[in-house]
Amino acid sequence: MTCRRDFLKTIGAAGLAGAGLAATGCGAASAARRLDRIGTQLYTVRSSMQDNVERTLDRVAQIGYDEVEFAGYFGRSAQQIRRVLDDTGLSAPATHMPLEPLENEWEATVDFAAQVGHQYIVVAWIAPANRTSLDDYRSMADRFNRVGERAKAAGLTFGYHNHDFEFEPLEGRMPWAVLMEGTDPALVKLELDLYWITKAGGDPFKTFREHPGRFPLVHVKDMAADGSMADVGAGTLDFAALFAHSDQAGIRHYFVEHDNPADPFASLAASYRHLHALEF
Repeated sequence: MTCRRDFLKTIGAAGLAGAGLAATGCGAASAARRLDRIGTQLYTVRSSMQDNVERTLDRVAQIGYDEVEFAGYFGRSAQQIRRVLDDTGLSAPATHMPLEPLENEWEATVDFAAQVGHQYIVVAWIAPANRTSLDDYRSMADRFNRVGERAKAAGLTFGYHNHDFEFEPLEGRMPWAVLMEGTDPALVKLELDLYWITKAGGDPFKTFREHPGRFPLVHVKDMAADGSMADVGAGTLDFAALFAHSDQAGIRHYFVEHDNPADPFASLAASYRHLHALEF
Protein backbone atom coordinates (compact mmCIF):
# COMPACT_ATOMS: atom_id res chain seq x y z
CA MET A 1 0.00 0.00 0.00
CA THR A 2 1.28 3.43 -0.88
CA CYS A 3 2.25 5.28 2.27
CA ARG A 4 0.61 8.69 2.78
CA ARG A 5 1.54 10.75 5.75
CA ASP A 6 0.27 14.21 4.83
CA PHE A 7 -2.35 15.81 7.05
CA LEU A 8 -4.35 17.55 4.37
CA LYS A 9 -4.06 16.12 0.91
CA THR A 10 -2.79 19.51 -0.19
CA ILE A 11 -0.42 20.24 2.69
CA GLY A 12 2.80 19.18 0.97
CA ALA A 13 6.17 18.15 2.32
CA ALA A 14 6.29 20.93 4.92
CA GLY A 15 3.19 19.51 6.53
CA LEU A 16 4.79 16.09 6.62
CA ALA A 17 7.78 17.45 8.45
CA GLY A 18 5.47 19.28 10.87
CA ALA A 19 3.72 16.00 11.58
CA GLY A 20 7.05 14.48 12.53
CA LEU A 21 7.04 12.11 9.56
CA ALA A 22 9.46 11.64 6.72
CA ALA A 23 8.19 12.71 3.32
CA THR A 24 10.16 10.00 1.55
CA GLY A 25 9.15 6.90 3.44
CA CYS A 26 7.24 5.22 6.21
CA GLY A 27 9.94 3.44 8.13
CA ALA A 28 9.57 -0.27 8.69
CA ALA A 29 6.83 -1.96 6.70
CA SER A 30 3.77 -2.95 8.72
CA ALA A 31 0.45 -4.57 7.99
CA ALA A 32 -2.36 -2.22 7.06
CA ARG A 33 -4.96 -1.61 9.75
CA ARG A 34 -8.68 -0.95 9.51
CA LEU A 35 -11.18 0.33 12.02
CA ASP A 36 -12.78 -2.57 13.84
CA ARG A 37 -15.70 -0.46 15.08
CA ILE A 38 -17.21 2.66 13.53
CA GLY A 39 -19.52 4.99 15.41
CA THR A 40 -21.57 8.10 14.80
CA GLN A 41 -22.60 11.10 16.86
CA LEU A 42 -26.39 11.15 16.73
CA TYR A 43 -26.49 14.95 16.43
CA THR A 44 -26.14 14.26 12.70
CA VAL A 45 -29.64 12.71 12.67
CA ARG A 46 -31.18 14.85 15.42
CA SER A 47 -34.30 15.68 13.40
CA SER A 48 -34.98 12.00 12.84
CA MET A 49 -34.29 11.28 16.52
CA GLN A 50 -36.87 13.90 17.42
CA ASP A 51 -39.42 12.11 15.24
CA ASN A 52 -38.65 8.52 16.22
CA VAL A 53 -35.68 7.37 18.28
CA GLU A 54 -36.23 3.67 17.69
CA ARG A 55 -36.55 3.90 13.91
CA THR A 56 -33.54 6.23 13.70
CA LEU A 57 -31.25 3.90 15.63
CA ASP A 58 -32.40 0.97 13.52
CA ARG A 59 -31.52 2.87 10.33
CA VAL A 60 -28.10 3.77 11.75
CA ALA A 61 -27.45 0.11 12.54
CA GLN A 62 -28.63 -0.97 9.09
CA ILE A 63 -26.00 1.29 7.49
CA GLY A 64 -23.39 -0.71 9.37
CA TYR A 65 -22.48 1.43 12.38
CA ASP A 66 -21.47 -0.38 15.55
CA GLU A 67 -21.55 2.46 18.07
CA VAL A 68 -23.43 5.69 18.72
CA GLU A 69 -22.79 8.76 20.81
CA PHE A 70 -25.94 10.38 22.14
CA ALA A 71 -26.80 14.08 22.10
CA GLY A 72 -30.06 13.97 24.03
CA TYR A 73 -32.57 11.18 24.66
CA PHE A 74 -35.75 12.80 23.32
CA GLY A 75 -37.99 11.86 26.21
CA ARG A 76 -36.92 8.22 26.39
CA SER A 77 -36.05 6.57 29.69
CA ALA A 78 -32.75 4.80 30.27
CA GLN A 79 -34.59 1.48 30.06
CA GLN A 80 -36.13 2.40 26.70
CA ILE A 81 -32.77 3.49 25.31
CA ARG A 82 -31.12 0.30 26.56
CA ARG A 83 -33.84 -1.81 24.95
CA VAL A 84 -33.49 -0.24 21.51
CA LEU A 85 -29.71 -0.54 21.69
CA ASP A 86 -30.04 -4.22 22.47
CA ASP A 87 -32.58 -4.69 19.68
CA THR A 88 -30.37 -3.02 17.08
CA GLY A 89 -27.05 -4.47 18.24
CA LEU A 90 -25.62 -0.99 18.83
CA SER A 91 -23.57 0.11 21.81
CA ALA A 92 -23.41 3.63 23.20
CA PRO A 93 -20.03 4.13 24.84
CA ALA A 94 -20.41 7.92 25.04
CA THR A 95 -22.89 10.74 25.42
CA HIS A 96 -22.81 14.53 25.22
CA MET A 97 -24.23 16.47 28.14
CA PRO A 98 -24.19 20.06 29.39
CA LEU A 99 -21.88 20.70 32.32
CA GLU A 100 -24.55 21.95 34.73
CA PRO A 101 -26.44 18.63 35.13
CA LEU A 102 -23.12 16.94 35.82
CA GLU A 103 -22.53 19.41 38.62
CA ASN A 104 -26.06 19.53 40.02
CA GLU A 105 -27.74 16.22 39.17
CA TRP A 106 -24.87 13.81 39.51
CA GLU A 107 -26.61 10.78 41.00
CA ALA A 108 -29.32 10.77 38.36
CA THR A 109 -26.72 11.22 35.64
CA VAL A 110 -24.62 8.30 36.84
CA ASP A 111 -27.66 6.06 37.18
CA PHE A 112 -28.83 6.86 33.64
CA ALA A 113 -25.35 6.31 32.22
CA ALA A 114 -24.99 2.98 33.96
CA GLN A 115 -28.33 1.69 32.65
CA VAL A 116 -27.58 2.74 29.07
CA GLY A 117 -23.99 1.49 29.15
CA HIS A 118 -22.10 4.76 28.73
CA GLN A 119 -18.42 4.78 29.60
CA TYR A 120 -17.71 8.41 28.66
CA ILE A 121 -19.63 11.54 29.57
CA VAL A 122 -18.57 14.44 27.38
CA VAL A 123 -19.28 18.16 27.67
CA ALA A 124 -19.86 19.32 24.11
CA TRP A 125 -18.93 22.99 24.37
CA ILE A 126 -18.47 26.06 26.55
CA ALA A 127 -21.18 28.71 26.27
CA PRO A 128 -19.98 32.14 25.06
CA ALA A 129 -20.76 33.77 28.40
CA ASN A 130 -18.34 31.37 30.09
CA ARG A 131 -15.36 31.99 27.78
CA THR A 132 -14.83 35.74 27.62
CA SER A 133 -11.38 35.65 29.25
CA LEU A 134 -8.55 33.29 30.04
CA ASP A 135 -9.67 33.35 33.66
CA ASP A 136 -12.99 31.95 32.46
CA TYR A 137 -11.10 29.05 30.89
CA ARG A 138 -9.09 28.53 34.08
CA SER A 139 -12.32 28.41 36.04
CA MET A 140 -13.75 25.96 33.54
CA ALA A 141 -10.70 23.74 33.88
CA ASP A 142 -11.25 23.63 37.64
CA ARG A 143 -14.89 22.66 37.11
CA PHE A 144 -13.86 19.97 34.66
CA ASN A 145 -11.40 18.54 37.19
CA ARG A 146 -14.06 18.36 39.89
CA VAL A 147 -16.54 16.57 37.63
CA GLY A 148 -13.76 14.34 36.32
CA GLU A 149 -12.89 13.28 39.85
CA ARG A 150 -16.49 12.33 40.56
CA ALA A 151 -16.70 10.48 37.25
CA LYS A 152 -13.57 8.49 37.95
CA ALA A 153 -14.89 7.48 41.37
CA ALA A 154 -18.08 6.26 39.68
CA GLY A 155 -16.19 4.20 37.10
CA LEU A 156 -16.84 6.68 34.28
CA THR A 157 -14.55 8.89 32.21
CA PHE A 158 -15.23 12.59 31.79
CA GLY A 159 -14.27 14.37 28.58
CA TYR A 160 -14.49 17.65 26.71
CA HIS A 161 -15.22 18.15 23.00
CA ASN A 162 -13.61 21.11 21.24
CA HIS A 163 -14.85 23.50 18.59
CA ASP A 164 -12.76 26.15 16.84
CA PHE A 165 -12.92 28.91 19.46
CA GLU A 166 -10.43 27.16 21.75
CA PHE A 167 -7.78 27.72 19.07
CA GLU A 168 -8.49 31.43 18.55
CA PRO A 169 -6.03 33.66 20.46
CA LEU A 170 -7.42 35.35 23.56
CA GLU A 171 -5.38 37.76 25.68
CA GLY A 172 -2.26 36.65 23.85
CA ARG A 173 -2.72 32.92 24.42
CA MET A 174 -4.61 29.98 23.03
CA PRO A 175 -7.51 28.99 25.30
CA TRP A 176 -6.83 25.37 24.35
CA ALA A 177 -3.41 25.59 25.99
CA VAL A 178 -4.97 27.02 29.15
CA LEU A 179 -7.50 24.19 29.29
CA MET A 180 -4.82 21.57 28.76
CA GLU A 181 -2.59 23.08 31.43
CA GLY A 182 -5.43 23.42 33.91
CA THR A 183 -6.99 19.97 33.58
CA ASP A 184 -5.62 16.82 35.16
CA PRO A 185 -4.90 14.20 32.46
CA ALA A 186 -6.01 11.49 34.89
CA LEU A 187 -9.42 13.12 35.31
CA VAL A 188 -10.22 14.93 32.05
CA LYS A 189 -9.92 13.32 28.63
CA LEU A 190 -10.53 15.01 25.28
CA GLU A 191 -12.74 14.21 22.33
CA LEU A 192 -10.85 15.89 19.51
CA ASP A 193 -13.06 17.18 16.71
CA LEU A 194 -10.84 16.78 13.68
CA TYR A 195 -12.85 19.25 11.61
CA TRP A 196 -12.94 22.09 14.13
CA ILE A 197 -9.26 21.97 15.06
CA THR A 198 -8.38 22.01 11.37
CA LYS A 199 -10.86 24.77 10.60
CA ALA A 200 -9.19 26.91 13.28
CA GLY A 201 -5.72 26.33 11.85
CA GLY A 202 -4.65 23.92 14.58
CA ASP A 203 -2.54 20.82 14.07
CA PRO A 204 -3.97 17.53 15.35
CA PHE A 205 -0.64 15.76 14.81
CA LYS A 206 1.10 18.25 17.10
CA THR A 207 -1.77 17.98 19.57
CA PHE A 208 -1.50 14.18 19.68
CA ARG A 209 2.25 14.44 20.10
CA GLU A 210 2.08 16.99 22.92
CA HIS A 211 -0.66 15.19 24.85
CA PRO A 212 -0.30 11.47 24.16
CA GLY A 213 -3.06 9.22 25.38
CA ARG A 214 -5.56 11.99 26.19
CA PHE A 215 -7.88 11.42 23.21
CA PRO A 216 -9.91 8.22 23.64
CA LEU A 217 -12.61 9.71 21.38
CA VAL A 218 -12.51 11.63 18.10
CA HIS A 219 -15.15 13.21 15.91
CA VAL A 220 -14.52 12.16 12.34
CA LYS A 221 -15.65 15.11 10.23
CA ASP A 222 -14.27 16.13 6.86
CA MET A 223 -13.62 19.64 5.50
CA ALA A 224 -14.26 20.75 1.94
CA ALA A 225 -11.81 23.04 0.14
CA ASP A 226 -13.98 26.06 1.00
CA GLY A 227 -13.87 25.22 4.72
CA SER A 228 -17.38 23.82 4.97
CA MET A 229 -18.18 20.39 6.35
CA ALA A 230 -18.18 17.45 3.97
CA ASP A 231 -19.02 13.77 4.14
CA VAL A 232 -16.03 11.75 5.33
CA GLY A 233 -13.84 10.99 2.35
CA ALA A 234 -15.24 13.81 0.23
CA GLY A 235 -13.07 16.54 1.72
CA THR A 236 -9.45 17.42 2.37
CA LEU A 237 -8.58 15.62 5.60
CA ASP A 238 -6.36 12.57 5.26
CA PHE A 239 -7.86 10.19 7.78
CA ALA A 240 -5.37 7.43 6.99
CA ALA A 241 -2.56 9.72 8.16
CA LEU A 242 -4.53 10.83 11.22
CA PHE A 243 -5.55 7.34 12.28
CA ALA A 244 -1.99 6.11 11.91
CA HIS A 245 -1.45 8.07 15.16
CA SER A 246 -4.31 6.38 16.99
CA ASP A 247 -2.05 4.54 19.42
CA GLN A 248 -0.13 7.70 20.24
CA ALA A 249 -3.34 9.67 20.75
CA GLY A 250 -5.06 6.88 22.66
CA ILE A 251 -8.06 6.76 20.30
CA ARG A 252 -10.58 4.00 21.02
CA HIS A 253 -13.79 5.36 19.48
CA TYR A 254 -14.32 7.06 16.12
CA PHE A 255 -17.62 8.95 15.78
CA VAL A 256 -18.69 10.22 12.35
CA GLU A 257 -20.49 13.57 12.44
CA HIS A 258 -21.80 16.17 10.03
CA ASP A 259 -23.56 19.13 11.63
CA ASN A 260 -25.89 20.05 8.78
CA PRO A 261 -25.95 17.49 5.95
CA ALA A 262 -28.47 17.88 3.15
CA ASP A 263 -29.52 14.26 3.64
CA PRO A 264 -28.36 12.97 7.05
CA PHE A 265 -28.70 9.24 6.33
CA ALA A 266 -27.08 9.53 2.89
CA SER A 267 -24.24 11.41 4.57
CA LEU A 268 -23.86 8.73 7.23
CA ALA A 269 -23.86 6.01 4.58
CA ALA A 270 -21.21 7.73 2.44
CA SER A 271 -18.99 8.35 5.45
CA TYR A 272 -19.37 4.78 6.64
CA ARG A 273 -18.40 3.36 3.25
CA HIS A 274 -15.23 5.43 3.21
CA LEU A 275 -14.18 4.49 6.71
CA HIS A 276 -15.09 0.82 6.30
CA ALA A 277 -12.68 0.55 3.35
CA LEU A 278 -9.98 2.80 4.84
CA GLU A 279 -6.54 1.33 5.48
CA PHE A 280 -3.93 3.06 7.59
